[in-house]
Amino acid sequence: MRGMGNMQGMMKQMQKMQKKMAEAQEELGEKKLEGTAGGGMVKVVVSGHKEVLEVNIDPSVIDPEDAEMLQDLIVIATNEAMAKAEELTNSTMGQFTKGLNLPGMF
Repeated sequence: MRGMGNMQGMMKQMQKMQKKMAEAQEELGEKKLEGTAGGGMVKVVVSGHKEVLEVNIDPSVIDPEDAEMLQDLIVIATNEAMAKAEELTNSTMGQFTKGLNLPGMF
């Protein structure tokens, strides 16, 4: 029955890791990451959960004759902010899967 004690120890470790992962996920949601375009004329802020929180547009960039440029700037700023959120997620959550070589996990 020595294996049962070892199994219980492993289960406790897994529960601790799950708790730490949940805490890390919660902290990620509280982080704000910013992407900019057009020299800061367009700014997009996303959470660590990759939700868009804010879009700020300098009024001088709004040109009714060139809506396409503004759309492009918003896309660029959003993609930059999302890339930062992805990088933060990978570095934060990757600590839990380091060395496990689990495909598809952070």
